[in-house]
Parts: sequence; C-alpha cells; structure tokens
Amino acid sequence: MKIMIDIGHPAHVHYFRNFIKIMNEKGHEFFITARNKEVTHELLNYYRIPFKSRGKGRRGYLGKFLYIFEADYKLLKEAKKFNPDLFLSFGSAYAAQVSKIIGKPHIAFDDTEHAKYEHLMYVPFTDIILTPSCFWKKFGAKQIFFNGYMELCYLNKKYFQPDINIKKKLGLKFDGKYVVLRFVSWGASHDTGQSGLSDETKLNLVNFLKSYNYKIFISSEADLPENLEKYKLNIHPAEFHSILAYAQLYIGEGSTTSSECSILGTPNIYVNSLSVGNCKEQEEKYGLCFHLKNDNKVIDIVKELLIRKNLKDEWNNKREKMLSDKIDVTAFMVWFVENYPKSVKILKENPDYQFNFR
Repeated sequence: MKIMIDIGHPAHVHYFRNFIKIMNEKGHEFFITARNKEVTHELLNYYRIPFKSRGKGRRGYLGKFLYIFEADYKLLKEAKKFNPDLFLSFGSAYAAQVSKIIGKPHIAFDDTEHAKYEHLMYVPFTDIILTPSCFWKKFGAKQIFFNGYMELCYLNKKYFQPDINIKKKLGLKFDGKYVVLRFVSWGASHDTGQSGLSDETKLNLVNFLKSYNYKIFISSEADLPENLEKYKLNIHPAEFHSILAYAQLYIGEGSTTSSECSILGTPNIYVNSLSVGNCKEQEEKYGLCFHLKNDNKVIDIVKELLIRKNLKDEWNNKREKMLSDKIDVTAFMVWFVENYPKSVKILKENPDYQFNFR
C-alpha cells in the first residue's frame, strides 16, 4: 500500500511515527509532506523519517486562506508522482482537498473540538474521521470513535520508556524535584480571543515555586520575558517526554502537554479558556488533570498539590486505572488502515472490535 501523510505540527510526528515504522516493516510505502513549524522537521530527521517540506505556512485568516492554494499545489504535484492509495493526516485540509482532486480516500484523526476553521476546510473532503470517545463534536456518518487518546500513539508503555538519566542531563541529583511550565504562542486560528497565564502570574508562579526549592524549567513557543529567560528549557525536543515523566508537576497553556502528563502519571494544571474532551475526561473521570479557564486560582492549586505526600505515587495509581481502560491506538491505526475500507464496516457493526487492540 502507498500512503501519503501530511504533517502540520510537531505533535503529528509523534502521532504517526510508530505507525510509519510498523507499516514500513510490513512493506508499505510512504510519502510525507511537512510544514516547517517549530521543531517538526527536527523531529522527523531525528526519527529518520524522509519528508518533503511544504513551507512555513502563513498567519491570520487571510494568510491561511491564501496558503491553501500554495500547499494544495505542492501536495498535488507530489501526489501525482507518488500515486498514493490513500491519504492520512491529523485534520489536514491540504491532504483532504488533494485526495478529493485525485479521487483517493482521506482518513483523518482529530481531537480538537474548537478547531472550527480547520474543520470547515477538511471535513467536507474527508472520507473517515477517527476521534477519541471523549471528543464531543459530531461529524455524522463519517465519524468513528475509538477509546483512547492521540498521545497514546507514542506514550503507550509498548512504545515509550522515559530516560532514567534525564535528571542528570538537567543538572539535577537523582532525587532532585522540578516543575515544568509551558506557554503557547496563541498563534493558531482557534486561539483568537482566548487566554491562559498572564505575565504577572507566570512570574508569581516562578517565585512561589522557588520558595518551595523546586527547580523550574520553562518551555515556550513564544519569546519569554527577560526575567524568565534563564529558566528556559534547552534540550532536544525528543527528550521532552522524559522530562515530563519525572517532573513533580506541570503547569501550562497547552492541552496536548497536559494530556501527555496525565498518561505519564504527572500531576498537571491546564490553564486555558478553551476546553478539550481529553483533558475534560482526564479531570472528571480519572482525576489526573486540573483545568482552569483563567489563572485566578492556579497558585492555590499548586500549593495544595505540592503539600500532598506521595503525590507522584497517587498520580501513577490513577494513571494505571486510565491506561487499563484504553486501547493501543497505534495498533488500532495499523489494523484500520491495512484493512480499509473493510475496517469501517467492521467498526460500524461492532464498535467493541477495537478492544482487540490492547
């Protein structure tokens, strides 16, 4: 089978890298296109996944609209040469539209309910949309739910074990405790009008954590204020999940990183006016996440968490309960694509068939 995948964000590299590895070993062929966004290309090179750049994209609604024609042209040109059997993506408008132009199916994954612009641009041109069971937006007959999270594609224990030497790489002793903060750039279309941590709260958090003698590491998509620059995390992006795994606490504006922490057994506070289904389920069903719509009470919750005894043990127990409920999303993905379109009929008739993939 010949599969064309479009990657638009660093997270998408993680979603598909184990799938690509397994499918390559089975003899399937891939052509990958990738936006030059943040560390996307760096991760693809690190995992030795060949790809073709489709450029950096554009900002703003007008810029994004004009970029559609540019990206579609680039993908169409490559698709005509590669002649894929199907397209696969995480909600890529460009893969969806080009698939329709050349008459090939497009399978999309999605876990971002509030990405209204992206849904408008890819859903009409997509054959099947696979979403987590906690995803609350409905796309009709083309939607199939699976009992898992996208982050399980790479953080399932079968595929990931944290680097036990990561504290040494961070300059910490084996028993050293640290907290990770992450700030987003607020540049995505669905971020318009939304908010998270104010600069004042960011500084107050750092000072509060320092008073508890925690080491602080900050990951930020945007430039940091000068007084926080010294806390910036300087590591290879492939090491980030090991850092999250051994952190005492994570506080941030990104839902993906909060979900990653829940899966890794790290207490986390997601501060963002936007709600997402995975963090909502992880908070309400499993008690693994705290979601705050604004930053008014964030320091109160941090204080309450840090005074708990055996905090990480408590979270690991909750994590094990959550993992026992979920499927192996990568194994499910491999089966679904290899058996498409028969796999659609099987899941429509028997949704529990997915639980064969544990």
